[in-house]
Amino acid sequence: MFAAKAIDTSDKAAFYRDLATQLKALLEGERDSIANAANTAALIFQMVPDLNWAGFYFLQSDEEMVLGPFQGKPACVRIAVGKGVCGTAVELGTSMLIKDVHDFPGHIACDADSRSELVVLLEDDDGVFGVLDLDSPLPARFDKADQAGIETLAAIYAAASSFED
Repeated sequence: MFAAKAIDTSDKAAFYRDLATQLKALLEGERDSIANAANTAALIFQMVPDLNWAGFYFLQSDEEMVLGPFQGKPACVRIAVGKGVCGTAVELGTSMLIKDVHDFPGHIACDADSRSELVVLLEDDDGVFGVLDLDSPLPARFDKADQAGIETLAAIYAAASSFED
């Protein structure tokens, strides 16, 4: 049985290396994309400090994403590509690090307590298939070290999971 181990957060690079090791161990031997997304969201929410939401949105079509497994308050179920931080990340094909969501034109406020947001792309050999979204009630909570660490976790999730119907 997997049990998350406390990680020192004073060195972000080391923190994310240790978290990546734990995520690989958690997902080892499981290929189900929904189960893996649920456990990935839970581990991130448990281990990454100062989050109020961590979860997935998956592309349902070229125009829309639908909510996947998450931790936090109930969330927006559907997000159009090009709308909000998540939809903009997909449209632009890049991660988005937003220091203050109130300054982001078109921000979708699923939780009024959120102040900063980090969205990273989920990609496989066929391209982008969704996003991993983290929200914090603290302005400027995320930096480039967080972005690099969460991009690594998203890649671990994508590599561990099967997306066959």
